[in-house]
Amino acid sequence: MSDRSTHAAAEERLDRVAAGFADVPGVTLPSAGPRHFGTATLRVQGRIAAFTPGEHLVVKLPSDRVAELVTAGTGRPFPSGRPPMREWVEIVSDDVDAWHAYVAEALAYVGG
Repeated sequence: MSDRSTHAAAEERLDRVAAGFADVPGVTLPSAGPRHFGTATLRVQGRIAAFTPGEHLVVKLPSDRVAELVTAGTGRPFPSGRPPMREWVEIVSDDVDAWHAYVAEALAYVGG
């Protein structure tokens, strides 16, 4: 699969996962909101909670949770800058159920 098609598949996966949160107050679905980092974003109260800049999901979580996921091998630091942003983690799994759980966690954190 090319980078473009894997990115498109990731965006479609995020759209499917995000649809489950359509009724959550303050949530803007990726298909309805602005693009950022070159991709559609899932937002809550106008703030980005999740997006797919490549083939994987990236979510915003507390820095200690990000460190936990990286240590467990479940996530990788999101390399958007130097050093990587402490509250952003790239989830290595492409499992839709896992994405759903991480998106729920990110929405709760960002919208909290």
